[in-house]
Amino acid sequence: MILKEQIIDIINEKINGTHLFLIDVKVLPGNRIEVFIDGDNGLGINDCVDLSRHIEKSLDREVEDFSLEVSSPGATQPLKLSRQYIKHIGRDFDLKLNDGTQISGTLKEIGTNGDLTLETTTREPKPIGKGKINVTRTHNIQLQNIKESKIKLKF
Repeated sequence: MILKEQIIDIINEKINGTHLFLIDVKVLPGNRIEVFIDGDNGLGINDCVDLSRHIEKSLDREVEDFSLEVSSPGATQPLKLSRQYIKHIGRDFDLKLNDGTQISGTLKEIGTNGDLTLETTTREPKPIGKGKINVTRTHNIQLQNIKESKIKLKF
């Protein structure tokens, strides 16, 4: 059986020192390998092809057969690493925190210590009189407190 750690070592050998970074590796029954990568400068099809070829030449199909898929995680997948957030500054996010709180807002910045600054705008009653006003708040959220983070797609 092909081990996840073995695949991770092969990937790191290829991408260390580049703009690419590993998000996740799955080794599923039947030696079906799924690799999810991203890049600080985006991710092209050639990046995926090069990594796929590197993995294939590092494993021996004569010893153990496998199927391999190398891709980006996709726009609908939750972000997992702080490095993924950097290129999404200015975009809207839906966050679910570990305590069950849900926050929707615009990502303003990523701190060096792994925290996100999210700006939210809500309609709240006026302090005096009738009607509502827009209230903008800034939230600093530690990455480890985020259970799930998804980009809000606009069409």
